[in-house]
Amino acid sequence: MKTEYSLSRTRNIGLIAHIDAGKTTTTERILYYTGKIYRLGDVDEGTTAMDWMEQEKERGITITSAATTCFWKDYRLNLIDTPGHIDFTAEVERSLRVLDGAIGIFCAVGGVQAQSETVWFQARRYDVPRIAYINKMDRIGADFFGTIEMMRSRLLANPLILQIPIGSEKNFLGIVDLVEERAIIYKQDDMMHFETSPIPFDLEMKAKEYRQKLIEQLAERDANLMQRYLDNRRISPEMLKKAIRKETLKGKILPVFCGSSLKNKGIQLLLDGVCDFLPSPLEKPSIQGINPVTNLKEERKTSDEEKFAGLIFKTLNQPCIGKLAYIRTYSGSLKSSSYIYNGNKRETERVLRLLRVHANKFEDLKEIHAGEIAAIIGLKFTTTGDTLCSEDFPILLERIHFPIPVVSVAIEPKTKSDQEKIGFSLAKLAEEDPTFKVKVDRETGQTIISTMGELHLEVLIDRLVREFKVEARIGKPEVAYRETSTRTATGEAKFIKQTGGKGQYGHVQLEIEPVKLTDIADPQWKENLEFENKMRGDAIPHQFISAIRKGTAKAMECGELGGFPVLSLKVSLLGGSSHPVDSSELAFEIAAAMAFKDAYRKSKPIILEPIMKIEIITPEEFMGEVIGDLNSRRGRIEKTEIRGRNIAVGGFAPLASLFGYATALRSITQGRASYSMEPSRYEMVPKSVR
Repeated sequence: MKTEYSLSRTRNIGLIAHIDAGKTTTTERILYYTGKIYRLGDVDEGTTAMDWMEQEKERGITITSAATTCFWKDYRLNLIDTPGHIDFTAEVERSLRVLDGAIGIFCAVGGVQAQSETVWFQARRYDVPRIAYINKMDRIGADFFGTIEMMRSRLLANPLILQIPIGSEKNFLGIVDLVEERAIIYKQDDMMHFETSPIPFDLEMKAKEYRQKLIEQLAERDANLMQRYLDNRRISPEMLKKAIRKETLKGKILPVFCGSSLKNKGIQLLLDGVCDFLPSPLEKPSIQGINPVTNLKEERKTSDEEKFAGLIFKTLNQPCIGKLAYIRTYSGSLKSSSYIYNGNKRETERVLRLLRVHANKFEDLKEIHAGEIAAIIGLKFTTTGDTLCSEDFPILLERIHFPIPVVSVAIEPKTKSDQEKIGFSLAKLAEEDPTFKVKVDRETGQTIISTMGELHLEVLIDRLVREFKVEARIGKPEVAYRETSTRTATGEAKFIKQTGGKGQYGHVQLEIEPVKLTDIADPQWKENLEFENKMRGDAIPHQFISAIRKGTAKAMECGELGGFPVLSLKVSLLGGSSHPVDSSELAFEIAAAMAFKDAYRKSKPIILEPIMKIEIITPEEFMGEVIGDLNSRRGRIEKTEIRGRNIAVGGFAPLASLFGYATALRSITQGRASYSMEPSRYEMVPKSVR
């Protein structure tokens, strides 16, 4: 393999965390210590390397996942910094889909926060091995061991403590390395170096205790280590590292590091941990896919000798460059100025340029290889989730599934000039962001846009103005309601039209039945209908079945109660009839829509509303008012727990009751509380609030 760095020394990793856990600051330090940048930026000043969008600089948060490549010792690190705000969860989802490992960053004060929990289980769903980094050990209220306990209780993790802090808050001086049995002391005036010394006398007993626990935890899973432990023989750091790596790759343990990224403490050891304990592309299982020709399962090994297969996990429109398509290659190699096949679109694409990415800066590559992450310029038809492969040996990898948006608003251009540009601009934004949806209301003709939340909406509107020079009026945010059935029902319809000459004939019998409402925050959940052909015989020719499915899907876009999309239904084709001359795809599409409407009216439909999982962190003196206010918003309190010097209140509430909640909470708590929320599920709208 003619790659710059061997795959065994390549790490494709991401940083995941709750907002404000210090993820971007940690990334900035990683880039500094690996020599990728030579001057540290600051999140508050909007000068960090990875937060390059104007909206990120102004708000001090990460909005879009940013990729870079850096080098530590003799390892190549392909790094993706992901957003921490729930409104931008699509960026986390698509990043985790293509990563081999991840660093979970936790605030030593806040512990395991709401979005930390969300991204953790996203990573678990994709079987991404992780290590944990407890950041902000210098902050007032930092609690290393309290955060460890929260990892056990909230993440259901098995944390393996590799380090313990020397001091905390303003007295956080360094780290005890339990594996190497040494102390790491950081100097205030020297960012690049640290002192290695014997473990301080006052920490010797604690260090011995936790090293013993570390060995016992590993020995439970490693027979050789257990035997050495029982024989009271020395267990070397190399033996421990080997055992830690093996169990981390299995997902059985969670190695825990600590530090303060802002104070430049702990980053070098964290980088060593990435190299020591997270997998290379070669250690991941062969990628599975479907051959679109034979419809049989296939797999590709991580090797340049295999036929090419890569997944497009992100597209971005860049000024002066055009459309960028980010790709994770799983097998084979791809050269610049070549052609490649899009298996989903069944189109041959021209690869004009291949790029190595550093945030919004780019470096040309001649070729990319198996296991790498890069960007492509020149793809016309390709969108997020598409598979690029060899046309002679096609394969379709599993697409990336995204959560559905829950907030909708009407949008209209301010001027005639804006009217000409707004459609194109919204389409470009929707192409980049799978959780941003655009549709035209059939009755009013209004353009309706749907997003993951109010912040998501604000950012998109700001991008319309800055990037596309489009001014627009925005309506009041509304809840994205849905409809569903509550009982099984059948429907039948005939569409017959005679206008002279060839007519139209379609006859369809359908059955609809409700299916269990699932977690809308889970990207594996799909809004599409579940369709089954139960028809016996050939009363309807096979070529019209897809038209029946299409007609049913179109009918589900607009329910009977409020015109909201219908979800969570299984639709079965029971029968029908056809005409040898007059039947057509259009006739059966219309008949299917009519039959669905007939069945749906009989099925006792209901309106559903999105329910949000919410967590509020508040000083204890305001807890009663916070709970009372949440109850008044139809909220349900699930738990309260002590979180450092504050109280964490967790529960669920309808999104319809939470618009403007930030202002209300600020008023109740004198600006001393914070909250986070995320979509949880759909529930029936109570009759009392309809």
